[in-house]
Amino acid sequence: MLERLWIYQRERFPLGAMGALAGLLACSSTFYSALARGAQLPGVGLVAAAAASAFLVFVQMRVLDEFKDAEDDVRFRPYRPVPRGLVSLRELGWLLAGASAAEVAIALAVDARLLWLLAALWGYLALMAIEFFARDWLRQRAFAYLASHNPFGALIALYAAAFDWLPRGGAAHPALALFALAVFFNTALLEIGRKIRAPQDEEHGVATYSAVWGRASATFAWCGALGLTAAAGWAAAHATGHGSTFAWLMLPVVGLAAVTAGRYLVEPQTGRARAIEGLSGIASLVLYAGLGPLAVMVGA
Repeated sequence: MLERLWIYQRERFPLGAMGALAGLLACSSTFYSALARGAQLPGVGLVAAAAASAFLVFVQMRVLDEFKDAEDDVRFRPYRPVPRGLVSLRELGWLLAGASAAEVAIALAVDARLLWLLAALWGYLALMAIEFFARDWLRQRAFAYLASHNPFGALIALYAAAFDWLPRGGAAHPALALFALAVFFNTALLEIGRKIRAPQDEEHGVATYSAVWGRASATFAWCGALGLTAAAGWAAAHATGHGSTFAWLMLPVVGLAAVTAGRYLVEPQTGRARAIEGLSGIASLVLYAGLGPLAVMVGA
C-alpha cells in the first residue's frame, strides 16, 4: 500500500512542492501577524505547527476532491489513480481521517482554542466538498464556482496566522484582513492560471477557463487576478511599513506576466500556457516571501 500511495502522491500531491508551499504559507502568515502586532517573531515550534497544519489541510482538500470528482474522473479521466485502481476511495478515506486526527492533535498541543478556528475551517471545507448544495448550478457557472471556493485559501492563511497571536496571548490584528485579501486574490490567480491551456491540450469533460470563457477572457481574468493580488499585497505590506520593498519585488513579476500573457494570446502553444501557470507560482512565492520572511529580513 505504501508503494501505491507513493505513486499517488507523485501524480496528484507532490510532497516536496506541497510541503514547501505549506511551510512558506505558515512562515508568511505567522511572521506577518507578528509584524502587524509589533511583537517578537513566533518560535520555530509554532511556525512548524502552523506549517504541519496547513499541509494537512492540503491533504484533506486533495482527498475530498477525489471523492467529489470520482464520477467525472471515471467518465472523462480514467488515467487518474482512483479510476484506474491504483488507490481506492476507502484507502483515501483513512488518509483523510488520519490527517484530521493529526490536525486536532496539533491544535491541542499548541492551544485548545485553535479548535474553534479549525472547526470553522472544516465547515467551509465540507461545504466545498458538497459544492454548497448546488453542484449542477455551480458547474454551469465557472465564475460562481471560482467565487464560492476561492475564500478557502484566505481561511487557511488566517488559521496559520492564529498560531502566532492566539497562543501568545495577543489578538488578531486588523491588518490581517489585508493579508487575507491578498491571499484571496492569489488563490484566484493560481486557480485560473492552472486552467488555461493550449487548444490541443483541452480535454473533453474538463471545464478549463480557456475553454469556458475563451482564451482571451481567461487570460485577461488571470491578469486581473494578478493585478489585484499585487495591489492587495502592497496594501498589506504598507500596513507593516514594507510597501516599497514589496513593490520592488512584485513589479518585475507583473511586467513578466504581461509579456507571458501576450505571447500566449498571439500563439497559444502548450509551453506558453504552462508558462502562465508557472508564473502564477512565482507570483505566489513573491507574495508570501514579501509579506513575511523578506519583510523581516529587510527590517532586521
